[in-house]
Amino acid sequence: MNKFKKIGLSALAGSLVAVSANAGEMSVAGSASVALEHINGGAASAGKSWSMGNQLTFTGGGELDNGMNVSLSFVIDQGDDETDTSTQSGNSPFDSHSVSIGMDGLGTMTFHGEGGSAAQAAMDGSAAGGMWDNFQAAADEPKAAKGSNDMISYALPDMVDGLALAASYTPAGDGGAASSTSWSATYTGVEGLTLAYGAGEDNEATTTADATAWKISYAYGPVTVTATDLEYDHETATSERSMESQAISYTVSDELSLSYGVEEITDGSASSETAEFSGFGVSYTAGGMTLTAKSQEAKNISYSTAATEDRELWVVGASFAF
Repeated sequence: MNKFKKIGLSALAGSLVAVSANAGEMSVAGSASVALEHINGGAASAGKSWSMGNQLTFTGGGELDNGMNVSLSFVIDQGDDETDTSTQSGNSPFDSHSVSIGMDGLGTMTFHGEGGSAAQAAMDGSAAGGMWDNFQAAADEPKAAKGSNDMISYALPDMVDGLALAASYTPAGDGGAASSTSWSATYTGVEGLTLAYGAGEDNEATTTADATAWKISYAYGPVTVTATDLEYDHETATSERSMESQAISYTVSDELSLSYGVEEITDGSASSETAEFSGFGVSYTAGGMTLTAKSQEAKNISYSTAATEDRELWVVGASFAF
């Protein structure tokens, strides 16, 4: 038994020597933002309010003697705070953190300690930027495939020019939640064109659901047109969601850009109305500072045609990158 242990330790030590890494490099980037917004309509959300946000991102990496690369990422966000470390109540200060291993021609494996996004969710999202979230609406974007802490994702190596394939696995979690898998494919082999599709599962202890998403985007000169379709099929009809969105942007110059987008969200209830969102935006960048202004409107934000469900919003803000 002792001899076996010695052999095992020797083999382990040898393997560690074989993949030792030179000292890597670490960098820090961050952002800070401030915005003033005003909402008309809906007494619960009407009025002006200030908002602020900031984020720090630490990244590092190094190359192993065997040619593999290891990189790590920590993101600290203002919205996440650790209120009681002794009881682990509250949120972790990390918005996300992960370690990736680039295996030369074998692809990249990533281990997500917190804040992992499923392969399908990585290309998920509204073409118009998620305007529904600005109105504190009951109508919300369809859920994506499950991603969580301790998730593993794998990006395949390039096998076809312009084609990127990825997969992820979320293990069974607390409360008896079942494991979930997800995959995505993105094609950029034609200049200016992006085609993407993803599918995955969102399995809980007693319920199952499937999430799918597709995206098409085409850039021609200063104009970019994007469309997305998101579907969340749940075994409970009232938990189902679907969203269609379209957006167009125009780059006036290196500093100035204009955009317009629309979103339509429906749920699984037969009697529900479609929630509709639309808006214009302008963005001006000067060095590390970006100034933005938005004007948006929403209808039927709780899948209802009541007058209080129609609202208008404007936002002006500034963000700083460093």
